[in-house]
Amino acid sequence: MEMSKIALAIFTLISLAIVHHSHAQNSPQDFLNAHNAARASVGVGPMRWDNNVAAFARSYANKLKGDCRMVHSGSSYGENLAWGSADLAGTAAVKMWVDERPNYDYNSNSCVGGQCLHYTQVIWSNPVRLGCAKVRCNNGGTIISCNYDPPGNYNDQRPFEFVSSS
Repeated sequence: MEMSKIALAIFTLISLAIVHHSHAQNSPQDFLNAHNAARASVGVGPMRWDNNVAAFARSYANKLKGDCRMVHSGSSYGENLAWGSADLAGTAAVKMWVDERPNYDYNSNSCVGGQCLHYTQVIWSNPVRLGCAKVRCNNGGTIISCNYDPPGNYNDQRPFEFVSSS
């Protein structure tokens, strides 16, 4: 009897640690920190969390949860979507987008050698409001939607301008 109480206590502690760890990577502050770290690395100012933008992200992500297809909303917000076959953390989604950085060439303002438009949306200087949501899909996967207001990724515009130090 005593051994089963100890086993139950250990199981409960591990479960709480997993839930806390998972939640900690999906909080608004974690989404903001991941975005703002990438932005700071190129000299772009921080964004702030916006509950209205987050409500849109959640509403749209919930529409995708049936089959977890990554189809953009076509809204007036900028948007990044990420999908994972398991429990994808929000910070991992932002890392996937930021990992496109080597594919972006500032001088030609183009993607070279792969996709980079998720990255440029993250670092685009205009968006000042961010809202993200994570939804578990019916197939067990995860979809993450981050929306940006105002949007970025305008043709023939750079995501940010270098400021000359001379």
